[in-house]
Amino acid sequence: MKNTDEQSLRSQVEKWLAPAPATAVHVTRFSRTRWNGRRYVCVETSSPAGARALFFFRHDDGSWRVFPPTADTRKLTAMRPVKQVVAASP
Repeated sequence: MKNTDEQSLRSQVEKWLAPAPATAVHVTRFSRTRWNGRRYVCVETSSPAGARALFFFRHDDGSWRVFPPTADTRKLTAMRPVKQVVAASP
């Protein structure tokens, strides 16, 4: 069984951005993806080396990751059917 604390947004921010305790971390953007409505956030922090930002995506199991969840192709196909292209005759 996975430890859900290791997949919380806070733990992922600490893992990937490694802010110092006194360093401010800001959510600069949050919304849902256009293609499947899943949540995402953009988190930014700055240090003497410069600003860093990462996007985190919410997965079905409630975890936050730096990669988007895999798309359910059946769902996408149902939402956007493929158009048939017919070549014009000369």
